[in-house]
Amino acid sequence: MCDTKSQKASDITRIPGIGPKLAEKLLMLGYNNISDLKGHDPEEMYLRLCSVTGEQIDRCVLYVFRLAVYFATNTDHDKELLKWWNWKDKP
Repeated sequence: MCDTKSQKASDITRIPGIGPKLAEKLLMLGYNNISDLKGHDPEEMYLRLCSVTGEQIDRCVLYVFRLAVYFATNTDHDKELLKWWNWKDKP
């Protein structure tokens, strides 16, 4: 049986900081489940989303993408790294 779009989005929303709307954006980019995010470049994902939507997306989305790739790539998670604001650009 095939997963529906909402089932795929619900898998991705298990990642801290990812709600239904951001899950839809990840699905639009071709990430159908958490494991699809492993090892991907969050900056490339962010730039591609800006390109696909034709908009300059808020950089907070980039920070959440960094968290999402970290979450998908690692099995042991530092609690502080599960907060999107800890993935902001370094000054």
